[in-house]
Amino acid sequence: MDTAAVTAGGAPGRILGEDTGAVPPPRTAPSAGTVPAPRSAGPDGTGTAGTGTPPPDLPGRLRHAAHRLRTRTAPLRAPRLDPYWTAGLFFAAYALLAVCRFRTLSTSSWDLGIFEQAIRGYAHFRAPIVDLKGPGTNILGDHFSPVLIVLAPLYRLFPSSLTLLIAQAALFAVSAIPVTRAAARTLGRVPGLALGLAYGTSWGVQKAVDFDFHEIAFALPLIAFALEAVLRGRWTAVVCWAAPLVLVKEDLGVTAAVIGALALIRTRRASPLAIALVAFGITATAVTLGVLIPAFNGSGSYDYWSKFGSDGGGLTIPLDTAVRTTLWVLLPTTGLLALRSPLLLVALPTLGWRFLSHEPHYWGIDWHYNAVLMPVVFLALIDALPRARVSTRPWLRSYAHHLPAAVVSVALALTTTLPLARLTEAATYRTPPDAVAAGKLLDRIPDGASVESDIRPLSRLTGRTRVFWTGDTGGLAPDYVAVQLRDGRTPRQALADAAARHPRSTYVILGGASDLLVLHRTSAR
Repeated sequence: MDTAAVTAGGAPGRILGEDTGAVPPPRTAPSAGTVPAPRSAGPDGTGTAGTGTPPPDLPGRLRHAAHRLRTRTAPLRAPRLDPYWTAGLFFAAYALLAVCRFRTLSTSSWDLGIFEQAIRGYAHFRAPIVDLKGPGTNILGDHFSPVLIVLAPLYRLFPSSLTLLIAQAALFAVSAIPVTRAAARTLGRVPGLALGLAYGTSWGVQKAVDFDFHEIAFALPLIAFALEAVLRGRWTAVVCWAAPLVLVKEDLGVTAAVIGALALIRTRRASPLAIALVAFGITATAVTLGVLIPAFNGSGSYDYWSKFGSDGGGLTIPLDTAVRTTLWVLLPTTGLLALRSPLLLVALPTLGWRFLSHEPHYWGIDWHYNAVLMPVVFLALIDALPRARVSTRPWLRSYAHHLPAAVVSVALALTTTLPLARLTEAATYRTPPDAVAAGKLLDRIPDGASVESDIRPLSRLTGRTRVFWTGDTGGLAPDYVAVQLRDGRTPRQALADAAARHPRSTYVILGGASDLLVLHRTSAR
């Protein structure tokens, strides 16, 4: 027999401490001199005698919870989702800026009102009549942008000019997906995120976000996805993304044709798809300018021919102005390295129209005209960087490796003076009392009324009334007149001006708020 086992209370062949089914001896009080069980400290500093429970490890629990959180969110932090998170960030920023400007009546309203009238017509299954361009004007006879019909269902659900601004924010943000994705695929995750951030904060995109709504919002994602497909050699996708450009604006058919030519250059063979895209783009532009727009235009012609050359009383754009704007397009965005990529050819049609024109608004860094160039120059940079990084010239290799960080740094530095910087200002989120009062005043105009309006009230009226531009009502005496009192004008003067424009009607002052005055027609002779 195992004497040690018996002495310990066990049995032969049994593990010490294993339950044998025997009744344990009764618990007795500790004899004199026996050391009592230690007291363990609880979380509150008190002790628990005889339990033997160890103190809780709070830092360890926090580390464990953080580890579990990282584990569960790991799929959301996958590199393949970076482009979509980037787009989501910019959508939130662009949309917030648009909402704040709309609430404070800060939108320019002219182009926004024009496009809302067109989309409102589509949403109600009518022709896109834009009375702001002249009573009964079909917008297809001004600029050919049937792509606007895509927004009609959304506008039917949410009939407001703010709907157009939110849709534009979404389209601009979506265009960041192919740029960020192409950069990450070519250069790596961190440089890809840097260039995606630089694109979304580029001055050309920010200026467009800040200036009303325009049809070119559709052009940015189409061009960006088409050029990403060029970089990947997916030629069917190139055609599918580029071909719809002819529906965005009449001049973008040439851009689609150049994308087709770019595909021919990259493949170095006569690809039927690329040749078809070239032919389609040129033919669509010719038919649109020569047939479709004149058919919808009351004069039977294209109104913007007068902007080319020095005809129509315009002046030729100074060469230094053109060069300065072109440098703005290429230098802070790509450090001029985009010049090493054939993708930059896609910018030539847009720049070409400008060089042929005398319109000063096409030059400079304001307005929305440079937005369509941003995806072109950034994707051209992405195309040029890999070759520059393996160049035999050391200075070029070093320049190419440091350029993504430099580009995003410049974009963020410039942002301090661009529209997105307003999101850091508390005043952006406050609605001034005069804007609230102006909104309430405009709400007193009933739905369906005819209104002759100045520029500021347009965005609050085009969704529910028939709005005409001041002095261009086609002989119709409107029910209401909304006017801004600028340059020291008084309500009495505004009333006299309305009476002079509509001598057969009598107008009285309905109300005023800040610099806004609304007149109501009480009788007609």
